Amino acid sequence: MCFLRLDAETADRIMSTHFLITIDVEGDNVWAHPERVSTENAGHLSAFQALCETYGLRPTYLTNHEMATSQVYRDFASDVVRRNVGEVGMHLHAWDSPPDEPLTAEDYRHAPYLIDYPEATLRRKVRYMTDLLESTFQTKMVSHRAGRWAMNATYAQALVECGYLADCSVTPHVSWRNTPGAPSGSGGTDYSKAPEKPYFIDLSDVTREGESNLLEIPMTIVTSDSPIRRISHAVSSRCGSFARAAVNRVLPSIQWMRPNGRNVKSMLQIMHRKRAEGAIHVEFMIHSSELMPGGSPTFRTRESIDKLYADMEHVFAATQGLIPSTVAEFRAAFTGGTAH
Repeated sequence: MCFLRLDAETADRIMSTHFLITIDVEGDNVWAHPERVSTENAGHLSAFQALCETYGLRPTYLTNHEMATSQVYRDFASDVVRRNVGEVGMHLHAWDSPPDEPLTAEDYRHAPYLIDYPEATLRRKVRYMTDLLESTFQTKMVSHRAGRWAMNATYAQALVECGYLADCSVTPHVSWRNTPGAPSGSGGTDYSKAPEKPYFIDLSDVTREGESNLLEIPMTIVTSDSPIRRISHAVSSRCGSFARAAVNRVLPSIQWMRPNGRNVKSMLQIMHRKRAEGAIHVEFMIHSSELMPGGSPTFRTRESIDKLYADMEHVFAATQGLIPSTVAEFRAAFTGGTAH
């Protein structure tokens, strides 16, 4: 099995929990499906980086096409790489990433998954983004997250062929099948049975452990099955869809290590739970545009951004005793190798 690649020293180190920060670096409020995407949020990343450095944390900036062509972002990310205080990886939004091979009449509105495209187009897009990022930042791309979390065997194989070593697209307990991409597609990827722990991907099924060289580092998502939730869900199920939706909002069945403005307590509980379980990683994620007022549906105002930063400070302060790692660094610790 792939886990036998760990030597004794690495195995001892990896028993400690690593804390990863992954940022999907993309244009402003892409949830609104703009025909032309702006990149104003690039100017807001320095404050986030400064917060990470205050707590000795090492973020991974998973970068898509429009941000890779923003001079403001290029200057910021180049400085991160030069000072070795974080990592740049790849994030691919298929509908606005070259080569331009439209799948629908309005790709910007449908936001097709990369896995909706023909295999040849998929491979060309992965290669183009890899080459662009490597030439821009003069560093090998080894870390990746799929746009809209959608990945399949063909996509994973294309990543391996381009030299990627780690992926963080898998969302355990979550299926994206009912989240549409291209109208002709079959929705996103079903990760509902994927492991929570890191694993080397089976290149025939990305939700299973296999023998490839591509390490999957799943997003930290946990189930919530407290007695209070079970009772509330049972009662609300007899009261109609509105009641069920209200219960799911207040007492969600799953919890993400991702801030939403009202879940700082939940994130701290996830960290405590993962440490108690002896998990080897906790992965926090956010979008670059969520760091800017109006850059997302979640954080619309200056006040909501201030609250977001206060929440992140609580979480980051609680990482004492964890090992701060970029995606590549975690992969190196997992295998006993080097980050690149």
